[in-house]
Amino acid sequence: MRRALITALLLAAQLVACGSASEGSGGSAPPAGAASPAGPGSVEESAHTMKLESTAFAPEASIPEKHTCEGDDVSPPLAWAELPANTQSLALIVDDPDAPDPAAPKRIWVHWVLYDIPPAVRGLAEGASAALPAGIREGKNDWKRAGYGGPCPPIGRHRYFFRLYALDAALGDLGEPTRADLDAAMKGHVLGEVALMGTYQKSGKSAD
Repeated sequence: MRRALITALLLAAQLVACGSASEGSGGSAPPAGAASPAGPGSVEESAHTMKLESTAFAPEASIPEKHTCEGDDVSPPLAWAELPANTQSLALIVDDPDAPDPAAPKRIWVHWVLYDIPPAVRGLAEGASAALPAGIREGKNDWKRAGYGGPCPPIGRHRYFFRLYALDAALGDLGEPTRADLDAAMKGHVLGEVALMGTYQKSGKSAD
């Protein structure tokens, strides 16, 4: 009887210990809206070392009207640094995930597609879309044309992401690829990426 009681107490202690270990290893559930953990093939670590900036606007600040459809519609100056080792080319995609209305986004609108940027090129001057450095190729934006199309949101304040990708290969002539075409061509070649985000809301000076 006594031996059975001791055995039962030991078993109960083991069950409590196992339950405590499971809670600790699982951690707390992430709060609503928290970012998902990086999956296989993530470049999250590289994104922390690559740097991308513009002298035209600070991260998460408003993009100057000059670079939008209400101004000269010229691409902003960009500069990057700390590329991963063995970077053979770079790609740049500018998109707006808030189209058409930030309160009810329905699609991602692509504003600029560049690829095969030589790694020796460490930035783009203002208005570079009009005269790109040698070797850089352009794809089609969502206006179905090559070149930069600046922010032109129909309603509300939108976010605009300048996404730079470091690749382990040059992609060669893809014609005038869409963003989807370029994403497919880059698959398996991304060494790192970084994004610079700016915002814009129309002043009402011009219509879409």
